[in-house]
Amino acid sequence: MNKPTVGIVGTGIYIPEGRMTAKEISERTGGVWSKAAVVEKLGIRSKSIPGDGDGTQEMGVKAALDCLRNTGVDPFSIDVVLCVGEEWKEYPLTTSALYIQDKIGAKNAWGIDVQNRCCTTVSALKIAKDMLVADDDIQTVMVVGGYRNGDFVDFTDKDMSMMYNLGAGGGAVILKKNHGRNLLLGSHVIGDGSLARTAGVAIGGICNPITKDNVEQAKKSLKLMDPVQMKNRLNEVSMPNWYRCIDEALRKSDMKRSDIGYLDILHIKKSGHQAMLQDLGLSDEQTIYLDEYGHIGQIDQILSLHLALQQGKVKDGTVVCMLAAGIGYVWAANIVKWGPSDV
Repeated sequence: MNKPTVGIVGTGIYIPEGRMTAKEISERTGGVWSKAAVVEKLGIRSKSIPGDGDGTQEMGVKAALDCLRNTGVDPFSIDVVLCVGEEWKEYPLTTSALYIQDKIGAKNAWGIDVQNRCCTTVSALKIAKDMLVADDDIQTVMVVGGYRNGDFVDFTDKDMSMMYNLGAGGGAVILKKNHGRNLLLGSHVIGDGSLARTAGVAIGGICNPITKDNVEQAKKSLKLMDPVQMKNRLNEVSMPNWYRCIDEALRKSDMKRSDIGYLDILHIKKSGHQAMLQDLGLSDEQTIYLDEYGHIGQIDQILSLHLALQQGKVKDGTVVCMLAAGIGYVWAANIVKWGPSDV
């Protein structure tokens, strides 16, 4: 008996209206980074920043509602909500998936929050597919969440330049069993736990609680806690792990690199983005560089696909490679064949 297939029904996006420009980022660094360097090296022309009411859960709700409008899916038909929203949210220890489930009227769904930092969406799509294939009772899954970790960035911390791009927004994807279109094919994920505590929010947890003496410092305490180990290790393994994820995801999809038609990649520095395109034999027209959005964590892959569909860069027959990496450290790739399953 053939396994069920899983297809993407559609996407939804919410991007706050607020912006921080390259000039403003430069000013926040005290001029250590010039405006030109922010644009050319970090690849940020501007990025989205949250406004009043743009909490992590609320942005997930707005993206979910956009997805429902775009797809015409009845929220009552959703069986599971997998929330990829960040831990930095309106109220700690509340379950974001269930908040979103209620707000969008998905009364028949159960939900769970999943966390893999900026790899969460790519990982959650694999989880959603595995659930849909394995469980006869699950027909439709929404992957959804919001992100605003940029709140914690200290622009005066020189080690944090890799996170000056952190923006804000929400994204949603609906997947359906035997949808017959936009098939989610092979996936591959690699983890390296030796980097688990090299980056994170340093103040506010059990090990280093917030006190009256450190409360102001805590507000900007997302940092590289071991920058030397992290940078040395990433220089050694990051690109090889990314390419291994791509190649393994392609192998599981019975495809090769030359089949890729669109690179759905998170925002990284410009030189890294260009090197990836060159190594994969792709042109600038086969990707979208998110230099007007910044890095919205795990929302990047949803945003990139959403924009690519609007711009006609992804159409029937296009093979999409979703690519992500997240602190922890984890790398992941998914392959999607857009269009009818026989194209």
